[in-house]
Formats: sequence, structure tokens, C-alpha cells
Amino acid sequence: MISKTRENLIEKGLFITAIFSIIAILLIITFIFREGIPILQDYGVINFIFGMDWAPSDGKYGVFTMIVGSLCITLLSLAIAVPLSILCAIFMAEVAPEIMRKILKPVIETLAAIPSVVYGFFGLIVLVPYVRANIGGTGFGMLTAALILTVMIMPTIISVSEDAIRSVPLEYKEASLALGATHWQTIRKVIFPAAIPGVITSIILGMGRAIGETLAVIMVAGNVTQIPSSILDPVRALTSNIALEMGYATGLHYSALFGTAIILFALIMVLLVIANYFHYKKKIVIGGGYL
Repeated sequence: MISKTRENLIEKGLFITAIFSIIAILLIITFIFREGIPILQDYGVINFIFGMDWAPSDGKYGVFTMIVGSLCITLLSLAIAVPLSILCAIFMAEVAPEIMRKILKPVIETLAAIPSVVYGFFGLIVLVPYVRANIGGTGFGMLTAALILTVMIMPTIISVSEDAIRSVPLEYKEASLALGATHWQTIRKVIFPAAIPGVITSIILGMGRAIGETLAVIMVAGNVTQIPSSILDPVRALTSNIALEMGYATGLHYSALFGTAIILFALIMVLLVIANYFHYKKKIVIGGGYL
């Protein structure tokens, strides 16, 4: 009887916690939209989203260049991080000796715990001069920001992908080896396809971290409101725009920064919906046996 009562209390406590979490999220969304609606009404949704000029002193509040900048930095960092992370996860889950895995696992988890300002400072002191001297440009640009974000999101993708690979039932591996497949063929054609839903989840988490990162990007991206013509050009991300100007913004400028947050929120939602669509589509295919 006591055990049953305790179980009910725990269940209700978890339910209340979940409700409070939902309420907190709704309050944040409501506050952002309430503060950002004036710029959309006065300046116009089309002008705000597709405007090419951001000059609050002249009454210009176009954020299209920053939308492009955020997407370019995020996609470039994912293009670098995803292959490296997946290969590392496969190595740790299926190839590395247990003693090596015990060493690598905490090292990778430690990388995830390093504050973003430390990554930004490293990029500012090390990567910016290196890119300037060996690749070109000023060193402050999309490439440098993407490299920093690559290091920042790799621990998340590696950890979640490794857990997904290790959670594949052992019977899959044993059946493949029993049919004469090599270890690598088993990994490539059986284990990894079965783990793809979890791998896609790790990519979604990494993408969310990349597109929402602020401080490290501010320190190395150059923060110029332009559409980049090469990976060496400086760009400004949506998050950087909010952080750089919120301290002194007033009036419509203040509302424009919250409008920027609305655009960022919508952009993240669109990317997550697309990623989840492919995640569940692949999961259904695997569940149906179409590997």
C-alpha cells in the first residue's frame, strides 16, 4: 500500500513538473511574440524578413542577410561535424577496445561541458590568425565560426550516435556474422542502418546547438550584415544580432530584436520539423524491414 502511494506521488510529481515546463515555454513564446509584433505590424512582415539592409539609425530593419548567415554557418558546421562524429561513434561503439573507449568517452563528454566563451576565445586567439595566414581573408568569417561550432556540436552527435549504435540488438550482429558477413559489412549494412533514427536525433540536437550558439559566433564571425559570397566572408547570425544590440535598443529597434527572435524561433521550428520528418520516415521504413 505504501509503495502504491509513493508511486502515485512520484507520478503526479512528474506530471506537475511536465506541466510547469510546458507553461514556462508558452510564457517565453508569448513574451517574445508580444514584444516582436510591433515591428511586424509597422515595418511589414515581408520587408522585415526579406529586407537586405539592417540600419536601425536609418529606420531599416531587414534581417534576410542574417537569416542567410545563420543558415550558412549552421549547414557548414554540420557538413564538417556529421561525418567525423558518425565515424567516431562507429569506432567507439564497434571497433575500439574497451579500455580505449573508457578513455575517449569522458574526454568527449568533457568537450561538451566547456563554456562557449572558452571556444570563442580559442577561435579568436588561434583559429582567426591561422585562417588569415594560411587560407585568406581577415580570419573573421563563416569558415572560422563553422570550425568552432564543429568542435562544439561534435560531442553531442558522437555521444547520442554511439548510444544509438550500441542499442542495436546483438541478434542483428550475430545473424549477420553467422551468414558470413565481415565485421565491416555488418556495421555498414546492418548495425548502422538500424541505428539511423538515433543518429538523425543526434544531428537534430547538434543542429539546435549550432543555430542557437551566440557568444562563440560573435567572437569569430565578423558580424557584418551581408550575404556571403565565399566561406571566408564575415557574416552576422540572428543570435549575434540580438546579443550585440539588445543593450542599447529602444522603441522600434527594441521590437525589431524581438522580431529577430521570432524569426529565429520559426527557423528552428522549420528545421526541426524537416529533420523529424526524415527521422520518423526512416524509422517506419526500418520497422517495416526495408533496410
